[in-house]
Amino acid sequence: MKTPRFSIVIPARNEEQFIGGCLESIRVAAAPFPDAVEIIVVLNRCTDRTEAIAHSYGARTIREDARNLAKIRNAGARSATGSVLVTIDADSRMSPGTLRAIDHALSRGKTLGGGTGIRPDRWSAGILATYCAFRLYSMFTGISGGLFWCSRQDFEAIGGFNEYLVSAEDVDFARRLKAYGKKVQRPFSTLRGGHIINAVIDRTFVDAEGTRWVIDFKLSMHEGQGLELFLDREVERYRGQLEAYGAMLSALDPREVRLALYFPRLRAWRSWRAA
Repeated sequence: MKTPRFSIVIPARNEEQFIGGCLESIRVAAAPFPDAVEIIVVLNRCTDRTEAIAHSYGARTIREDARNLAKIRNAGARSATGSVLVTIDADSRMSPGTLRAIDHALSRGKTLGGGTGIRPDRWSAGILATYCAFRLYSMFTGISGGLFWCSRQDFEAIGGFNEYLVSAEDVDFARRLKAYGKKVQRPFSTLRGGHIINAVIDRTFVDAEGTRWVIDFKLSMHEGQGLELFLDREVERYRGQLEAYGAMLSALDPREVRLALYFPRLRAWRSWRAA
């Protein structure tokens, strides 16, 4: 097998609800590059079907059990064999033209890499406000995130992700990549012709007892059925989505996680402990 051009690194902790969508999006984006794309899923204390799903798409898996996303991402990068590194989260999906756009941008030699635009998987007033704030931040700082792409050589030149950070390692990576790009006169850029779609959590916080809460707001109303029956059905309808959100946060935070659906129009809610 020839050496791949692209190595795509995906950190994953119990991502069976989302990783199939991520891998399918990569399969579509990789179509113009037959046998030139390798996928590395870095398993982080997975107890579900994440590994089996990854293998079903031809991905290679390695293990890194650290509670530190920088270490998890770097483990995948060290295992990579391609000349171009791409990092994407398991709950994200890349647009079909993403790899073609990366190939075009790097082949021109005028950028060392960068980030992408991010679009949420659903919209609400709160999500729109967050999206606008992110766009403003990107405009004023000149950096973007979501999915990072650069050559292996430039990734190694800046030391990869900072393993001393337990959060915001992606922002730090973008800042250092941008600074290095200025030094070598190949500026950091936001990809044109590609973007990612992200899962969005409405609200998360830690209560006085140290429990992490993940709350999803629902504006639906019940018609022609009792309230309790309606709530039971909504829990089953959205349980998979909430459990996936819980798994994402558990990968970053050892606290107990509780999940909840809140219906402000009904003044009702349901909660349960994450699996």
